[in-house]
Amino acid sequence: MALSSSAVIHNHMNMNMKWFDMVRAHQELTLGNPRSKIPKRATQLAESISNAIHHHLQMDPHPPSRSLDLPRYYEEKLSTPTMSPREDISQKWRQIHGCSNWENILDPLDPSLRREIIKYGEFTQATYDAFDYDSFSEYCGSCRYNCNKLFDKLGLSKNGYAVTKYLYAMSHIELPRWLERSHVADTWSRDSNWIGYVAVSNDQETRRIGRRDIVVAWRGTVAPSEWYEDFQRKLVPIGKKDAQVEHGFLSIYTSKCDKTRYNKSSASDQVMKEITKLVKLYEEKGEEISVTITGHSLGGALALLNAYEAAHIVPNNVPISVISFGAPRVGNVTFKQELEEMGVKTLRVVVKQDWVPRMPGLVFNEGFKLFDEITGLEWGYRHVGSELKLDVGSSPYLKGGGMNLPGFHNLETYLHLVDGYLSSGTPFRSEAKRDVALVNKSCDMLVDELRIPQCWYQLANKGLVCNDHGRWVKPKRDPDDIPSHDDDALVPDEMQRYMMTSVSS
Repeated sequence: MALSSSAVIHNHMNMNMKWFDMVRAHQELTLGNPRSKIPKRATQLAESISNAIHHHLQMDPHPPSRSLDLPRYYEEKLSTPTMSPREDISQKWRQIHGCSNWENILDPLDPSLRREIIKYGEFTQATYDAFDYDSFSEYCGSCRYNCNKLFDKLGLSKNGYAVTKYLYAMSHIELPRWLERSHVADTWSRDSNWIGYVAVSNDQETRRIGRRDIVVAWRGTVAPSEWYEDFQRKLVPIGKKDAQVEHGFLSIYTSKCDKTRYNKSSASDQVMKEITKLVKLYEEKGEEISVTITGHSLGGALALLNAYEAAHIVPNNVPISVISFGAPRVGNVTFKQELEEMGVKTLRVVVKQDWVPRMPGLVFNEGFKLFDEITGLEWGYRHVGSELKLDVGSSPYLKGGGMNLPGFHNLETYLHLVDGYLSSGTPFRSEAKRDVALVNKSCDMLVDELRIPQCWYQLANKGLVCNDHGRWVKPKRDPDDIPSHDDDALVPDEMQRYMMTSVSS
């Protein structure tokens, strides 16, 4: 009887649970469905669910108090560097990479760890900044730059990494906009999207960080609300044991089709082939190696799936870490346990006001023990790893009130809060160096006093150029920047030459 009652509640909770309709779902659950015959014990369960949702969704309607003259303070910041000195961390890299699950270095936050989190966050942000969103472009859904140009174009060469491989993904499930194709008939691909890349540290960066670091960066969806309804209900098996993961995430990671140009092999096959190649290359040179997988939103989910697969294939002496931002839950308790048993270290960076990390399993998750007690089941979703929790209200630069869900989930908001975080009990860091204006690249989160336009990051004139006849037209892409599934990676000789190149700090 308890199981059927829980099923009734679960079905009831799935009514209208899109992000912009959470409040209505909360009200429906609280009031109950008069046609549903739910026994008293299940009614208590519903009340507990209602209280949990109310607790998690309540937000401070008032922005933080600001005693300083914010516009003047911001003006003074404009003449200061945007990054700290790149100190040598070669003697403590394992701790920063999570060998002890980041114990005693998250609260307060170790300065070296802060800079490394931001570095990986910027690698993830690159997957958004270089993505072609223009549905009128024949290259919609691709990266706007060749992989050899990506970091130069986005100002990330300072980090001392080279991109070695672009990754493409498709999905067999319905995604309203994530795979929306170009309006142009002759497009580069109708089935695939650029979803991320693999990069590796050069010699100078390797010396600074104490090992050769292989990085995988995964892109999230443009608008997470588009996949929320699809990605919340169904767990499917992964691996040989009882681990299960959300079917939509797994579909994107593993889907392939012989008829496509870019996904004859899946994102899974592409990334593991590249990781395996790089690990073998540097193992043969006798180097210490790490694999760091990062992603935001959906990209954080793909990062966990990637880490799970890598842990089965990569040699045990190569540590694997995941640093995710605003990532949803991915799998059940067995999936979590297997990752931990295989030594995968996961650091989840979460903003208190962001709803995405509460999904899937808004109700049935690791925090809701009553459900397991009633049903005897443990199929609900579980988060993995350690958590660095941030609060929009801690920053005097951010709008703290309202329900600005896109702004709360925005990756640049996350990086701004990491940069200003000292500890859970201290104010926003006055020495924070990242450019505050970056927060408003694709949202409206900065207080009006700063006079930073919202959603300011875009191509000049939205990509149109004036030709020799005075007509505004779409420019032709540089031939090097046209997507190609054959030549999007550095060949070994080119990669070795790059690795030998010094990058100024």
